Amino acid sequence: MKSGSGIQLTDVQAVYSGPEFNLWELIMGRQIHIGGMHSSNSLADAAELPSGALGVDLCCCTGEGMRFLVRLRDVAKMHGVDATEAMVECGRARCEEEGLSDQITFTVGDASDTGLPGGKADFVWGEDAWCYVLNKDKLIAEAARLVKPGGVIAFTDWVEGPAGLTDEEALRFLKFMKFPNVQNLDGYEALLTEQGCDVTVCEDTQQFGPYMDLYLSMLDMQLTSDALRIVGYDSELFQGLAGEMVFMQGLAHAGKIAQGRFVARKKG
Repeated sequence: MKSGSGIQLTDVQAVYSGPEFNLWELIMGRQIHIGGMHSSNSLADAAELPSGALGVDLCCCTGEGMRFLVRLRDVAKMHGVDATEAMVECGRARCEEEGLSDQITFTVGDASDTGLPGGKADFVWGEDAWCYVLNKDKLIAEAARLVKPGGVIAFTDWVEGPAGLTDEEALRFLKFMKFPNVQNLDGYEALLTEQGCDVTVCEDTQQFGPYMDLYLSMLDMQLTSDALRIVGYDSELFQGLAGEMVFMQGLAHAGKIAQGRFVARKKG
């Protein structure tokens, strides 16, 4: 696992309470993760979620993943936990607008220490967001605590790829993305196993590079004006952000960063 960025939770909260969030949502849509609904469906298929399940989404952002699960995967109820109040407020408003408030609820809190009752959830869910959490050990332990015996932990996350990051590359990547650290496939598999889970899926989705190509093409060919508006028409800032995305594009195609997909079942 690469770390050392010095990023704190307050740095992450600042991003998701300001224009950078709006920029990411412009580029990636309301499902702010690589692959959008395609990725969500692939994760749900791999997790074999039962009809009428109860789930917890850790680091749920605005809850778009939960709305997907309730609307399209026959999940009965979801509870989301996110540390950024602005995201939770936005998520509650969107659920109210879409008539889903009875099925989807939120807590502003620490995904590593939610305070929710243990052993009640059929599954714990996460999509490209656990990279923002400092203590991955505590996070996986909390996911295992929340899920009932025989239940599933299913998530995707940005991870260090098989080619590995140099210390310099890791520091630049972590600071730009506001990640305190970045885990790898083997690291997550080990943490899940340590928490009494059988890991059934631990893989590179192979989606990172192609989707970075897509996002940069969209910014260049279609969304330039929209992106400039979000950053107050600060061309220097926009070019700087685009440059960091090009840097990540290179890392992805070199196999240095990846999107990992994980499914684990808690022994019961």
